[in-house]
Amino acid sequence: MNDLQELLLDLQSPAIALELAGLALCLALAWGLSWALGRGATARGSILFGRRLVDGVLFPALALVFTYDLKLVLMKMQRVPVLKMALPVLMSLVLIRLIARVLAAVFPNSRGARILEQVVSWLAWALAVLWITGWWGPMMEELDGLQFMLGKTRISVSHVLEVVFTSGFVLVLALWLSATLEQRVLNRAFEDLSMRKVAANAMRVLLLVIGTLFALSSLGFDLTALSVLGGALGVGIGFGLQKLAANYVSGFVILLERSLRIGDFVRVDGFEGRVTDIKTRYTLVRASNGSEAVVPNELLLTQRVENLSLESRHMLQTCTFWVGLESDVDRVQTLLTQAALSAEWVLSVPAPQALLGEVAPQGLRFNLNFWMEDPVNGQSLTRSRVNIAALSALRAAGVVLVHSPQEVVLRHPA
Repeated sequence: MNDLQELLLDLQSPAIALELAGLALCLALAWGLSWALGRGATARGSILFGRRLVDGVLFPALALVFTYDLKLVLMKMQRVPVLKMALPVLMSLVLIRLIARVLAAVFPNSRGARILEQVVSWLAWALAVLWITGWWGPMMEELDGLQFMLGKTRISVSHVLEVVFTSGFVLVLALWLSATLEQRVLNRAFEDLSMRKVAANAMRVLLLVIGTLFALSSLGFDLTALSVLGGALGVGIGFGLQKLAANYVSGFVILLERSLRIGDFVRVDGFEGRVTDIKTRYTLVRASNGSEAVVPNELLLTQRVENLSLESRHMLQTCTFWVGLESDVDRVQTLLTQAALSAEWVLSVPAPQALLGEVAPQGLRFNLNFWMEDPVNGQSLTRSRVNIAALSALRAAGVVLVHSPQEVVLRHPA
């Protein structure tokens, strides 16, 4: 009789009623303790408590501990098939909740993180089924017999799987620790958003490296062999990854020097917009029309970048008007300056100026210069309001608008 047949036979025993009652009590105790610990508003939405308590890590972890303790007690009196089934299910649930909540906290908008979460869920439930049916042991024995040579070392498939699972678990814990430290420590230690960003990135990289080395060391890998890999990686960076390395280094330099900060309004390579995020490799700049540019960090250090937010948030704008030769210059200047002052976001100090820029047979050209308060609110919108106000004022005063001079070029056919 195999393990699955024994399990099905034990489930027909009337003694399972005590197990079911005990399992229900363990779940109730786990939920009650999770509710008591997570009553604070700040706890909700965290990795431990989730949004509804049951979707966090704490509830299945407590249920697993209580169920395991109950199994140890009942095993002295009877067989416990229900609890043997419940334990791998709860273990899989803890693993799924841990990875799902950590990835959601560290990579909230990443589609790859959602795909990885689904893959881990399927693998966890598959392992639970293998454990319940008793096929886990024979499968691992078969995988342990499948071996291959890597240099002079013989490695089994089961050992490779252990390395993958252990490293993945350690990396998830490192990400959890970095997210917790960023939320609890860095948000209070650094008021500047840019400094908080560079500290979070540096801490996350450091924890991931330490976690990877710890996982490899615990599985018996000789870490001295990584020195050869480090040398090869250095050569690769020196030749093939120059641009990539330059962008990463430039990202940390920008964050440390704070020459650009999240929220600044900049003009770079002919593109204007607000800096929405500074990654380690690139910077996101969003224009007022909603379009977003991905600017490599190296470009921000090696080329000219106009930061309109460093000294002043004011910007000079110019609107051009052509009127007839018989127009009163003083009156036109007064109408244009008053029209500019009537528009929203136009500053009164320094005052708008209407300058006579050109006298031509076709008419008079006036340049209306004015300063706007915040270019982020929309340069095009402010210019449109000034143009509308000036057009209405000129028409109401009877000032004739004329066409601007145009240059006509005649080309003789060859």
